Amino acid sequence: MDRLPELTAEDMNDAQRRILADIQSSRGGIRGPFPWLLRSPGMANIAQQLGAYLRYDSPLPGNLRELAILVVARFWAAQYEWHAHAPIAEQEGVDPAVIEAIQKNRRPDFGDPGEKILYDFCVGTLENQRVDDATYGAMLDLVGDEQLLDVIAILGYYSLLAIIMGTFNVPVPGDKPLSE
Repeated sequence: MDRLPELTAEDMNDAQRRILADIQSSRGGIRGPFPWLLRSPGMANIAQQLGAYLRYDSPLPGNLRELAILVVARFWAAQYEWHAHAPIAEQEGVDPAVIEAIQKNRRPDFGDPGEKILYDFCVGTLENQRVDDATYGAMLDLVGDEQLLDVIAILGYYSLLAIIMGTFNVPVPGDKPLSE
């Protein structure tokens, strides 16, 4: 069911067209949640800027960034985000066995101790809305305060995208759904 159809160029107002042009130029196209975010051009603008920072400008190492995104995708059963980011996670050096375990909703066996710390922090935050002092301290020691805030922003940002795409039944490209 198409709950809220994508806007056509003819249906867009000037603000929506400007944001569309910005998104297309910064991301090479418009996909995922962005066709729906355009309904609120102010939010779409802020969301695309935050997403661009988190993906391309944050000092957080790529393997940690993508692992955090996969934890969020698994938490929300966010098919689109999983499909988009599982291959990127592997390119960034996340072990395919770790990716598969998360996909199957199992705790991975980590070869990288930093990834284990990040996983525990992300899962604790999402499932319990907070983490214990030991997990917090390990995460802060691993990445420092700036990158810790970036990890927290990833959890919030990709949760926002997952909720948007779930609400509007955004179609999932490809044929690799998450296991339920």
